Amino acid sequence: MTPLKWLEPDSLDFPPVTEALLDPNGLLAVGGDLRPERLLSAYRQGIFPWYEQGQPLLWWSPDPRTVLAPQAVHLSRSMRKFLRKSRFTVTFDRDFSAVIQACAEPRDYTAATWITPTMQRAYTELHRRGHAHSVEVWEDDQLVGGLYGVALGKAFFGESMFSRRTNASKTAFIALACHLQHLGCELIDCQMPTDHHNSLGAVEISRADFIDAVHKLSHEPDCWLPGSGVAIEAVQPASILNAFISGEVT
Repeated sequence: MTPLKWLEPDSLDFPPVTEALLDPNGLLAVGGDLRPERLLSAYRQGIFPWYEQGQPLLWWSPDPRTVLAPQAVHLSRSMRKFLRKSRFTVTFDRDFSAVIQACAEPRDYTAATWITPTMQRAYTELHRRGHAHSVEVWEDDQLVGGLYGVALGKAFFGESMFSRRTNASKTAFIALACHLQHLGCELIDCQMPTDHHNSLGAVEISRADFIDAVHKLSHEPDCWLPGSGVAIEAVQPASILNAFISGEVT
């Protein structure tokens, strides 16, 4: 077995993803830092950071990879009914810092979080530079759900989501897919399979196929430019549903 590579602080090089461990699936390298240049280089190679407080910085590239094409998001009958009647509103890039802080909060099943203060600062800087984006779900003036991730070229790399109300995170994901389809994005990286992702239509593909797609899509002109999100005008869930039903994303 090839030993894990410790990343050099003065180099942005990663080992080939084919050297990632089988157990735990995808663990590739240790160390380095979270400067924007390293993060963007990692995403373009199909690599992402994931570690908990007190651990060294760990880099992953699992095989297979969980992905979803924006136009292929699945709307169940119950979710369609919910969106038609929902009182939520959705915005994009209105409050990135609040979303990432909410994603870092302890969950019912664990008090641990991998979205450490260092992670929050790193992705907030990516957001400041126009690479990281957020989706916010509001009930009246309360933030009740959302997600964030990184957009490069025509690919979006999802990082985390949260929900304080039933279906709030699903609403965020569906709104994201609708918005990305409108922008011409072709791939959402969900990283690892979950029941939540699977219920929305995510599928698994081989790491090799994922890397090929990312290499092409991440070097396309950026589809999500700063200011291209709906930062002020709120979107109603019913309009998102109608866009998918009609095949016209607005």
